[in-house]
Amino acid sequence: MEQISDNEIERSTLLEVFNVSEFCKRYRLDALEERRLRVLFGEFATQHELLMNARREPKFR
Repeated sequence: MEQISDNEIERSTLLEVFNVSEFCKRYRLDALEERRLRVLFGEFATQHELLMNARREPKFR
């Protein structure tokens, strides 16, 4: 088994931070969901936080 020190691990990608309202427009979320996300995170949040917490009602045919 190989041990890796913390110094050898690099974070190669930066976290993408989104404006919550722009994120909601991009993913077509309604105003109620946008309000919920703003209360939860404020004006800005990382893409991962938004994607994991956004809810969208399913649209059936």
